[in-house]
Amino acid sequence: MTNLLDVTIGKLLEEKANLHPEHEAVVYADRGLRMSYKQFDNHCRKVAKGLMNLGIQKGDHIAVWSSNTPEWLTTQFATGKMGAVLVTVNTNYRTSELEYLLKQSDSTTIILMDQFKDSSYINMLYEIVPELKNSIPGELNSTRLPFLRNVIVLGIEKYPGTFSWEDIMEQAKFVSDHELNERMDSLHPHDVINMQYTSGTTGFPKGVMLTHSNIVNNGFNIANCMKLMKEDRLCIPVPFFHCFGCVLGTMACVSVGATMVPVQEFHPKKVLQTVQDEKCTGLHGVPTMFIAELNEPDFSSYDLSSLRTGIMAGSNCPIEVMKAVIEKMGATEITIAYGQTESSPVITQTRTDDPIELKVESVGRALPNVEVKIVEPGTTNEVPRGVQGELCTRGYHVMKGYYKNESATKEAIDAEGWLHTGDLAIMDENGYCKVTGRLKDMIIRGGENIYPREIEEFLYTHPSVLDVQVVGVPDQVYGEEVMAWIIPKEGVSISKEEIQAYCKGKISKHKIPKYIDFVDTYPMTASGKIQKFRLRELAVENTQSNLM
Repeated sequence: MTNLLDVTIGKLLEEKANLHPEHEAVVYADRGLRMSYKQFDNHCRKVAKGLMNLGIQKGDHIAVWSSNTPEWLTTQFATGKMGAVLVTVNTNYRTSELEYLLKQSDSTTIILMDQFKDSSYINMLYEIVPELKNSIPGELNSTRLPFLRNVIVLGIEKYPGTFSWEDIMEQAKFVSDHELNERMDSLHPHDVINMQYTSGTTGFPKGVMLTHSNIVNNGFNIANCMKLMKEDRLCIPVPFFHCFGCVLGTMACVSVGATMVPVQEFHPKKVLQTVQDEKCTGLHGVPTMFIAELNEPDFSSYDLSSLRTGIMAGSNCPIEVMKAVIEKMGATEITIAYGQTESSPVITQTRTDDPIELKVESVGRALPNVEVKIVEPGTTNEVPRGVQGELCTRGYHVMKGYYKNESATKEAIDAEGWLHTGDLAIMDENGYCKVTGRLKDMIIRGGENIYPREIEEFLYTHPSVLDVQVVGVPDQVYGEEVMAWIIPKEGVSISKEEIQAYCKGKISKHKIPKYIDFVDTYPMTASGKIQKFRLRELAVENTQSNLM
């Protein structure tokens, strides 16, 4: 067992800045941005003061809708200093998902990129909040989003009703160091500081409340399991809006004083170039990212000899991919991690010296100070080693709960403090776990968790849809793809293309069903329950015969 860190995120960064002020904290290789720990700490203090001058209080919610920009990273540690709760927004979100999140989270502030890929974030926000165009920055009064006051847009262009990032930096001069220090001293490690939205089987995303202690300690234990040290340089191409980016990535680095080398948006070439140019010793990714890197046509021209460690997580890793990552990329100490947002997020991890078989056939063993047990589903009765059951976990890493959703919290965490993951697993005699299936109907597509109910609820809003059932089907590239079985309303004719067009711009691209079939009825049990497992079997048959 290791001792738990009793520190807030803001104070943790300050400690590292005092310990080794000149050591590189963050490098954005493609834009020549480099900051030492002292510079980064000072920069985060400045942003924290700017946010305080907007009137943002301890415990207020700030949503961030952006790819891995320097401002996202700064906001993570600035909010950790001034006590506002960082609400992470998936970059794939569209209007209906964004409106729901901003409303449910009671966010008072949103920080956003004006544009991401082919989507205009600012136009989407104007669509949800038309009052913004005619409001004074900081004085938004929205009918649909009564809590939202401040909109901060990253970039140089000025938009009606909004602040620019530069405005926030300017605001900093009106708040003294003493005021910020007082605010920092008033924070407690068990205060909620991060809120991540995870889709629920009820169809609506739930805000997972994570504390300083949750993510500081999870980051620290993850770093220790992958033997990450101050001298290491970690390439982080996984999104910050996921725990993978902002806990396994940034928090793991800061907890040991290592150097963060983020890649703003994933592209295999950019990752390989960054690892080579910055001599990165660690690399994170979901299996599909590593596959893309290994299959880059000029892969062999990159010098990856600095690589040693890293984490592969998000979905099962094929043994051939793991072998290639170790042999061709040189990441001999790469680890596998498993968890969920509700456990901030890592529960189990392989260790750097584990044999390759354990790295592909298991998801490792419990992190230090984390308890894991396998129980008979629906009970608290532990099953013997080697027997399948539901994986449950208890410890410092378990979330504080779901925001404004006590019933869902009670359903997830039992009276003894055990979090029921909903994942089926087997534990061997050495404590190594193998995830064998899911109790819940979750689809995992390229490392993204998708809950069928959420897509079903959305498709019910289509005027021609009478009923809909969504299932996952196996896919060679993404692991799983989304399939919708739709019963149309009587006398109505609809097409697959019409349904997909209806989804576009309203729900995330990866949630739009790739496969759609129209039926008259669903397979049912004697008691009238829809047999989703039969739909899954039929979906596999259908998609495979279509591919032939």
